[in-house]
Amino acid sequence: MTRYLMHQRLTGMAIAALFLTGCSTFSKDGGFDSVSSVAAERLHKDAVYVKTDDDRDAVLRRTQELLAAPLGMDDAVQLALLNNRGLQAAYAELGMSEADLVQAGRLPNPGFTFSRTHWSDGFGIGRTLSMSVLGVLTLPAATRIESRRFEETKLETANAMLAVAADARRAYVNAVAAEQAAHYAAQVKDTAQAGAELALRMRQAGNFSKLDYAREQAFYAEAAARLAKARQQALAAREKLTRTLGLWGSATQYTLPERLPDLPKDRPQFAGLESFAIKNRLDIQAAQLRTQSVAASLGLSRATRFVNVLDAGYLNNFESDKGHERGYEISVEIPLFDWGGAKVARAEAIYRQSVNRLAQTAIDARSEVRESYAAYLMSYDVAKHYRDEVVPLAKSISDDMLLRYNGMLASVFELLADSRDQIAAVNGYIDALKDYWLAQTDLEQSLGGRLPPLAMSLPADVPASSTKSATSTTSPSADPASPPAREPQDSAVPAPPSQPTHAHGASSNPEGE
Repeated sequence: MTRYLMHQRLTGMAIAALFLTGCSTFSKDGGFDSVSSVAAERLHKDAVYVKTDDDRDAVLRRTQELLAAPLGMDDAVQLALLNNRGLQAAYAELGMSEADLVQAGRLPNPGFTFSRTHWSDGFGIGRTLSMSVLGVLTLPAATRIESRRFEETKLETANAMLAVAADARRAYVNAVAAEQAAHYAAQVKDTAQAGAELALRMRQAGNFSKLDYAREQAFYAEAAARLAKARQQALAAREKLTRTLGLWGSATQYTLPERLPDLPKDRPQFAGLESFAIKNRLDIQAAQLRTQSVAASLGLSRATRFVNVLDAGYLNNFESDKGHERGYEISVEIPLFDWGGAKVARAEAIYRQSVNRLAQTAIDARSEVRESYAAYLMSYDVAKHYRDEVVPLAKSISDDMLLRYNGMLASVFELLADSRDQIAAVNGYIDALKDYWLAQTDLEQSLGGRLPPLAMSLPADVPASSTKSATSTTSPSADPASPPAREPQDSAVPAPPSQPTHAHGASSNPEGE
């Protein structure tokens, strides 16, 4: 009867072990659905984890479709999400974290011990089947801890994806602006070269002073140096964009537009940005989960501070002169020298560290929002000032000088001198427009990858001082406000005349339109 009951207990323990082990399995998506949903909701883009040849073929087809036309800012973001290998490597963190979760939910393997001894008139056989009871008892707590860590990894991976999208936007803006500046530098160099050639002919004819001739040659030499530097900067910016997009081979021959998108019509303003960032930023959510996981680990460390080893086993021994001997054994660690105080102290220190890091993350987030929003508004105001004041004034001066030249009231070199004065205005406008789009990208990233919904926007006539405090508790909506995507308008930026002999055919657009 006793043997039958022991057999039933062992069978029940085996069934329970198989049941608990079967519950710890891998999910179908591997945690990637949460990352792809963040890409769809906040970026309106598709995130793909490339695992198979079919995935690679699908990414290749989508990449070719996007590269068939001049690359837009949103297209650059999508290409980065599809091809950036560093991002694909970050996705592997999901698999490793889920593997830890599955491993934590599985029972520890049992141990088997076999011994055979003999003496002068007999022998003995010892067999022991044991398992860690402490591992079974702490299995639910360990699973909950790893589950929080897995959720934390999902948030961190999604945040890494948003960072790659922001890097793609910045690289795109810098590349387009650099090519635009290089194109204008080429126009300036051509004008300077024509002026230098004309000065040389007039100098040879004796109609030009040595000083004026040297000035024209110096301007031409400086324009050639600026063009070389601008082309090198454009190449470096394009290569950085290529690396961010993860392109190689023939895919690097993509076409960029001639200029950046124009400014939005109205001055964008938002309210409650700090509260929106605290609720929306994934790094803060990940830090909160990390703190909860550390707190759970601290509780587990306190619960097991005295006993780290607790094993139970079934014995089945045999001796030739005594027969079979059955029973059980329990192995427990005696806290004689180590009472677990150091382990608990370490866990408490880790918990305090995690709490302070969470608080610092929130403080940094609020500061980054204030800084990026101030830069966002200022860059818009500066770019708008160049567009509405500086550039129109430069064009007006250029038009008046052209009329004076056509009426023989101004010389060719006065016309060329005026074109030199326009260089700072044109380059300033290009830089101001670039700074605005970079500032918008920084603001989006500081807010968690998207701007607040339109319901949180303020009217255009609300002064900026009323938005300095971002302590509003307005509840964010689920639909993010997409950045302005207007068609670029014809710029009024004046360009240097292409030929100094007559200026009727001079272009009025340095962007090459």
